[in-house]
Formats: sequence, C-alpha cells, structure tokens
Amino acid sequence: MKYHSLGKTGLFVSELCLGTMTFGGSDGIWGQIGSLNQQEADRLVGQALESGINFIDTADVYAGGVSEQMTGQALRNLKVAREDVVVATKVFGETGTGPNARGASRSHLVDGVKASLRRLQLDHIDLYQIHGFDPATPIEETMRGLDQLVRHGHVRYVGVSNWAAWQIVKALGIAERLGLTRLDSLQAYYTVAGRDLEREIIPMLRSEGLGLMVWSPLAGGLLSGKYSRDGEAEAGSRRASFDFPPVNRERAFDCIDVMRPIAAAHGVSVAQVALAWLLHQPQVTSVIVGAKRSEQLADNIGATSVRLTAEQLQQIAHSSVLPPEYPGWMFERQGENRRRQLAEAARQD
Repeated sequence: MKYHSLGKTGLFVSELCLGTMTFGGSDGIWGQIGSLNQQEADRLVGQALESGINFIDTADVYAGGVSEQMTGQALRNLKVAREDVVVATKVFGETGTGPNARGASRSHLVDGVKASLRRLQLDHIDLYQIHGFDPATPIEETMRGLDQLVRHGHVRYVGVSNWAAWQIVKALGIAERLGLTRLDSLQAYYTVAGRDLEREIIPMLRSEGLGLMVWSPLAGGLLSGKYSRDGEAEAGSRRASFDFPPVNRERAFDCIDVMRPIAAAHGVSVAQVALAWLLHQPQVTSVIVGAKRSEQLADNIGATSVRLTAEQLQQIAHSSVLPPEYPGWMFERQGENRRRQLAEAARQD
C-alpha cells in the first residue's frame, strides 16, 4: 500500500480509501447500494486497516446518517487509535425538513459538523468536504464557514466534491485574499470509462496543488466484468437496480474488451485492471473503494499490486480516449511550438 500527501498538506493517506456508502442502508437508494449491519461493517473496516488502508470516507446523508454512526462504532469496536486513521466525511445534502437543513451555508456547516462528530463519536474530523456546489450560498460564506470549523478544532483539512474547475479556483482565490483555510482536495467521479476530469479539472488540480479522491472508480460496477454488451448482468449487481453514474456504454465496453486480455495476462480481474489504471495516474491521490462482501474488498485491494506496462496503459488509454472539444483542440494546435521549445530546453539541461 502506498501513501500520498493530500494536496499541499503534510497529511499522508493511503492510495485506496474505504468508502462506507454500503453501510446501514434500508429503504430507497441507500438500500439498493448496500445494507450492511454493524458486524459486517466492523469486518470490512478491520480488513481495510489490516491491508494498510488508513483512509475512510463517509457522508452525513449516507443511509440518513447511519453510515457515519456505523463507521464511528466500527472504529470504537476495533479499538483503532485515533492517530492511525484518517476520517473524511461530507456535508451539503438534506438532513432535515427545514429550509436551512441543506446546502453550504455557515449555518448548515456548523450544525452539520456537530451532528457528524456526534455520530462518528470523534473529537475532530480529519477531512471535511462540501458534498456539492451550492448555488444559493456565496462561495465566500462557505469558505469563511470552513475556516471557522478549522480554527475551532472541529476539522483539520477541508475539501469539496463535485465542483467545477472555475468554482474551485474562485474559492482558492477568496481564501488567499482573505487569509482563510484553503481547499486541500477534490472528490470527483473519474474512471477509465469516464475521463471528463481530464479536460479542465485535472490540469487545474495539477496547477493549484489539490489532491484528488476518486469516487465510483468502476463506474457503478460497470467495469467489474459482470456486465456484457447485451445488457445482461449478474444477479445482485448494483446497476441492475441503481443505474448510476451515467456512462457512455459503447466506450465503456470498448475499454472492457481491451482490459480483459490484460487482466488475463496478469492473472487478475478486470476490476483490478480498471483500478490499477487509476492508481497509475499521477494526479490521483486516493481511490475510494466500497464493498458489500469481504471478497470484493480483497479484490479491490489486490489492484495495488498490479503493475501495468507502458504499452498496456497506452492500450487502455487509447480505448477510452475523449473526443476532442474546444478549446482543448486549439490548445494542442497553438501550443505545439512552445511545447517543442520547452522539451528542447529540458534536453539541454
């Protein structure tokens, strides 16, 4: 298991992060995603920690807060030392019926962190993330609210999830101008079958020094190897009941066709190859993996040992390449001479 610093911070997190969306679900989408009980959650958390994973991610809306409760109880049941685990959670979604029980306002952040700490049975949260962009709250208010939580010791690092590149850069500018705590990470959807982040967001993360946590690295299970082009799936597969996130299926199955022989050559699963591809991407800090069963988690953990060759990485990348869009194709055209000049200067050095 490798460990990477989270953005520009001195906090090191494992290259895999245990996602807890499968903990405690009952009705609605949470039950479709997973409905593990406390004993099962304890087993997965223990297995993750034993493998070297030191990073756990949850959210206040997962299973209506039950996921946080079970995560905190698992750490207590397993007698995990607080300094041995990095706990991340998220705030933004609806947690009550009132008009202020949602969003990224200072009011909801203060209420949300106190509720999450209580459910998690912790005295602080290592990484507190805004789960989505709030069009009703000025970014400055959100950044002031996050800064307040850090100054009060409730939170140590802050990040966002599912934000656009311009929104993150604006938040960073506000934080720098006002002397507030800066954003350290982005949690976003990224997979070999969905490489949209590479257009704007990954260049921004590289430029500004933010860490990247990847959610749904197997495209909601589509890259698990359980699905075929004709639409049939194994019984119990998540996408059979919860078809999310949206995926260009033709491109996804083109990727799977390329990954199957690579998986066979390494003696591993297609899912492990898909995860290994992400782990080879330099901008990825940690890949969030969730599971309903111990063998699923073991398979995901096994991806950390898969070393893809340059040729194999190129084959996968070619099968999943994004169609060109403006202004990207203009950057390529107009910047060609300057890139050549930079390369020549590097060779001379």
